[in-house]
Amino acid sequence: MPSNPNPDFAARLVGWQRRHGRHNLPWQVSDPYAVWLSEIMLQQTQVQTVLDYYPRFLARFPSVADLAAAPQDDVLALWAGLGYYSRARNLHKAAQQVVGEFGGHFPQTRQELERLCGVGRSTAAAISAFAFLQREAILDGNVKRVLCRVYALDGNPQDKKFEQQLWQLAENLLPSENRDMPAYTQGLMDLGATVCKRSKPLCGECPMADICEAKRQARIDELPRRKTAAAVQNLPLYWLVLRHPNGSIWLEKRAPKGIWGGLYCVPCFEQLADLYVFAEQAGIEAVHLAEAAAFTHRLTHRLLMITPFEAEAVKTGGFSDGLWAAPEDLSAYGLPKPLLDYLTAR
Repeated sequence: MPSNPNPDFAARLVGWQRRHGRHNLPWQVSDPYAVWLSEIMLQQTQVQTVLDYYPRFLARFPSVADLAAAPQDDVLALWAGLGYYSRARNLHKAAQQVVGEFGGHFPQTRQELERLCGVGRSTAAAISAFAFLQREAILDGNVKRVLCRVYALDGNPQDKKFEQQLWQLAENLLPSENRDMPAYTQGLMDLGATVCKRSKPLCGECPMADICEAKRQARIDELPRRKTAAAVQNLPLYWLVLRHPNGSIWLEKRAPKGIWGGLYCVPCFEQLADLYVFAEQAGIEAVHLAEAAAFTHRLTHRLLMITPFEAEAVKTGGFSDGLWAAPEDLSAYGLPKPLLDYLTAR
């Protein structure tokens, strides 16, 4: 870590953000509930995608009390398609924590915010900085890239000691005035997302270009080091799409953990033999199962190879816990996106 980081860094960044940064994002407010909601949604999700979900979520749950009081199924249904569903479950639990443990008011310090489900150090710092003007450092992927390039920091991104060095630098660079924290924090996000991009960075537009060590050393493409890519696992899945004589489709709620945790789905199996056993329990013989065209769906570290089987229901209950959903109501149950796409296309 540089022993004497440039004292001009924060002032440059704040000035740049106020002139060139993003100012029209709907969550650029001081309401901690709105800030927290956006920070959770923006984890591992592009801004453009969140811009679609965020206003609908706020319209349905305008306050943390509304969110805390809602059934989890309603939260998951509105989250459907946004991915990483543990975020939605944690969001709901955290809202209940705010109401139950903090009297409905968001805590103001990073340390207390970290007590909320799904809120880590960087997310807590962002909420604290934006909503309460606290001098707290964030360190997401964009920030790490900016710091590694401006200060030519070379280390294994998966090494905890190196990450701690980045945290220390991020804290040392904070502006001295609390009132500058929203612009500074947003500036770090904006600089990494729009200028200091992973590939084809716009160095000519960067306020740090003349002090950027990676640029001076011609190491822009090299820094920061990339994480070792996790192997993508192929996972076969078999769907049993049971159709009621009235056109409804049988849905079951998936276990809280795992793929599509907590969402409604058609009976889903990793072994084809298990699908046949379930079908038999439902009174359906194997010869009456119609195999549809298989397709793939990519998750972060998994490639799902999905094969749907269609069948008319012989009996309409008594074979598992679930419910019959009319085709026009499917979107209300928060189905996995590939399933909703499959069912609505047929």
